[in-house]
Amino acid sequence: MGDIRLMKGNEVIAEAAIRCGCDGYFGYPITPQSEIMETLMIRRPELETGMVVVQAESEVAAINMVYGGASCGKKVMTSSSSPGISLKAEGLTYLAGAELPALIVNIVRGGPGLGTIQPAQSDYFQAVKGGGHGDYKLIVLAPASVQEMNDFVDLSFELAYKYLNPAMILSDGVIGQMMEKVELSEFKPRWTAEEIEKISGSWATTGKKKGVTRRISTSLDLDSAKQEIFNHKLQAKYRAMEENEVRFEKIDCDDADYLFVAYGSSARICQKAIEIARAKGIKVGLLRPITLFPYPTKAIQAMLGQVKGILSVEMSAGQMVEDVRLAVSGKVPVEHYGRYGGIIPTPDEVVEALEQNFLGE
Repeated sequence: MGDIRLMKGNEVIAEAAIRCGCDGYFGYPITPQSEIMETLMIRRPELETGMVVVQAESEVAAINMVYGGASCGKKVMTSSSSPGISLKAEGLTYLAGAELPALIVNIVRGGPGLGTIQPAQSDYFQAVKGGGHGDYKLIVLAPASVQEMNDFVDLSFELAYKYLNPAMILSDGVIGQMMEKVELSEFKPRWTAEEIEKISGSWATTGKKKGVTRRISTSLDLDSAKQEIFNHKLQAKYRAMEENEVRFEKIDCDDADYLFVAYGSSARICQKAIEIARAKGIKVGLLRPITLFPYPTKAIQAMLGQVKGILSVEMSAGQMVEDVRLAVSGKVPVEHYGRYGGIIPTPDEVVEALEQNFLGE
């Protein structure tokens, strides 16, 4: 067994960043994710690993610091919550347009506007559909436990460097604030300058050396023909993600007549709802998307010959349900159940919604 502790989800994000060899964190405080930066400042990783931790003057400054670090091939990250991610949206599309790897963490709170500091899942569109401008995608991972908050930090960096694309961990105040047992990752040393050159030597701006072509990190090209060619390249990259990186979990699906589709904390609520429903004789299972992009469309389609109806359970007015409906293409009924503004649904409410939508009760 490794290093096992009882920790809060936000604290684990910080610890996992240190342990995976992160070079820099640049952030700005906002509830309910402030413990990520606070933990990093308490831990003082600059004394342990040399990792830089900076509270920037704003969210806009923080994401542009991430851009600068990423352009040098460094493992860099930021975190925020809903309104703060909106402020970072321009920087996110610049990162995607410059094909730079980085990690962004969003611990979602209720909106719109300043909203509330309570948990929600109403940033799904922003994360998955491209919250900034242009035809770009983020790699989006949705943890449903404190353990996955730990595991997905290293995985996010791995995928970001594999595809030269920013990655996002999309969580919420439930997972960020809850405490659970977690097995922490082993320490990885930060990359040396030689390792960075080996890993990212074709694009990282590490200084003009004799005989090396100048490298420029930019998302700007005023030649429309070249920009279209580049966009085709991006779309091919996103299709490769869809082919190779889809992740999901199926629970009690083998004999299911009905299906919950839910991610993050809503998926945990659905697990209890399954117990309640099955005790009442209703055979229901759960398909939990782990990657929100790429989305497990084919996994949902594989259930269509078996289930009579699908309920998308979200802490939002209905965002992921659109992707469920696209996957289903009208072949079985798809309904949505959600609470908004920071209200967390109960398992009994979810079962009641299942009964009302599909069983006429």
